[in-house]
Amino acid sequence: MNTLLNRTSVKRILIIKPRAIGDVILATIVTRNLRLAFPDAEIDFLTEPPAREVVENNPYLNRVLLYDVKTHGPLYYIREVRGRRYDLVIDLFGNPRTALLTRMSGAALRVGYDFRGRRYAYSLRVQPRGDRVHNTQFNLDALEAIGVPIVDRSLHVTIDDTDREYVSAFLAESSLQASPLVALGTGGGWYTKRWALERFAELGDRLVAKFGVTVIPVWGPGQREEAEKIRSLMKETAFVPPPTTLRQLGALFERCAFLVSNDSGPMHLAAAVGTPVLGIYGPTNPLLQGPYGDHHLVVRKDGLPCLGCNYTGCPIGHPCMRDLTVDAVFQAAEHLVRKNGIALGG
Repeated sequence: MNTLLNRTSVKRILIIKPRAIGDVILATIVTRNLRLAFPDAEIDFLTEPPAREVVENNPYLNRVLLYDVKTHGPLYYIREVRGRRYDLVIDLFGNPRTALLTRMSGAALRVGYDFRGRRYAYSLRVQPRGDRVHNTQFNLDALEAIGVPIVDRSLHVTIDDTDREYVSAFLAESSLQASPLVALGTGGGWYTKRWALERFAELGDRLVAKFGVTVIPVWGPGQREEAEKIRSLMKETAFVPPPTTLRQLGALFERCAFLVSNDSGPMHLAAAVGTPVLGIYGPTNPLLQGPYGDHHLVVRKDGLPCLGCNYTGCPIGHPCMRDLTVDAVFQAAEHLVRKNGIALGG
């Protein structure tokens, strides 16, 4: 261990990663490594309510603290965190609020990234490499800075039997227990990350014709209309699932042969539960934020100089999604099936 860190003196640890869902999933890579390094410590994870589900059943954590400044002001959380007397706080987010929370935590060792305006908050500052390494390694950099051995490079989202039973019930009601399933994920935090619904529908028809699968347009809060639109646009029959929690959605992904999805939280959830993913990319860089693991693929409109721009709005007509054809995505899906040896018809 690094001499900065006396393992025996660390009894309470707080990990801070408020959002977004996909980023929180990618941060779960630190949890088992911390538990192995500090088997007797209390390890807590602070996040915002939308991401709570993906960490609350994590076996390497003692508790999840909810951070919701719309309900309580920042002072409330400073008091709560300070009252828990953490010895080590690791800020994996590094915005002004989490930096302040870390600084005011009272922890002797406060680890965070050396972003401008945040230096005051941390006793150990980590050089940020978010523009050079995958987001999982960005998170692990904070552990390596304090000498925590990285012995596990897995994501950890726990799906339990209750989640699986819920999914089994609605699949049974629709006589889909034995049908091979392929999910389509049309969401994305920015409109610039979203491929057109009409193209998802055409892709769905081609996947059914080629592989004999049942297509499932998955959806979350505020997205059911998109799923229903895909079903209405498809010539083949698609199945729109009932409402699910995030972990129930993870259980549904476990039942799918693969997922084709925009860069989104559900895409990272599918990768975390071991479902092969074909990620559709444009404004984000798959080398930095791609689906994590060797059995996934990505597809994008190669040759555009603006790929990976990180723009949430596009001033030139959205060519990365506009010019990405159904043929290109379908061919990538075929490659994904071959790569993983997925047994389907066709």
